[in-house]
Amino acid sequence: MSPIILLSLILQVACCVHVVRTGRPLYWIFILLFFSYLAVLIYVIAEVLPGLRNNPTARRGLRKVRDQIDPTRGKRQADQRLRVSDTADNRRRLAQEHLDRGEYAEAAALYEGALRGLHSEDPDLMLGLAKAQYGLQQPAQARKTLEALIAANPNFRSHDGHLLYARTVEDSADIPAALHEYEAMIGGYPGEEARLRYALLLKRAGRDDDAARQLQNILDRAETSPRYYQQAQRAWIDAARKELRQLTPAD
Repeated sequence: MSPIILLSLILQVACCVHVVRTGRPLYWIFILLFFSYLAVLIYVIAEVLPGLRNNPTARRGLRKVRDQIDPTRGKRQADQRLRVSDTADNRRRLAQEHLDRGEYAEAAALYEGALRGLHSEDPDLMLGLAKAQYGLQQPAQARKTLEALIAANPNFRSHDGHLLYARTVEDSADIPAALHEYEAMIGGYPGEEARLRYALLLKRAGRDDDAARQLQNILDRAETSPRYYQQAQRAWIDAARKELRQLTPAD
């Protein structure tokens, strides 16, 4: 059988299955079976693509593909929006693009420029600035920014912000205070990074048994977690496994 005909059959069958599974009108099946590639193209444009735009998972997948093809697209768009309208939100968007690319100095400047007037105590902008400052290896300044954020916005909650604050405290060499911060957050943190950092700090403090228990907890959680979670947290889980082997060498 010709490869062209075989590919057509595969695409037609795939689209027919999609028709049945998604409850599309059954006349699509007859169109797909009789008009080959043209019908497949029309069906994808008319029925598949609109559905993808309304599916969060599909949108994320498409966004990843788009970013791989054109990695600076988001940054260009954010920069263009800021040139058209210099608002705090547009500064935040562009700052986030710089932050995602590790361009911390540019991000910090944009966040500082946005933290003015009515937005001078905006918690999201302050948290972004603290992340940029930490990226610039300024943990003391990042801690000061986070403490100002907490003072100005006592009801603000952020897992990322709490983890960053714990890291700034750890970098100040105040081990007991850092342990307290990590311990306060590990129960509700949505991932394994905080638990791993807590275990590593316990090890640094000479509490090897407590560190080993925390590391084992990470591995136990991974065993009972869905595959997508294991994949997303792979780096932290692997690091926990490695650290646990070092703390509990085989006899």
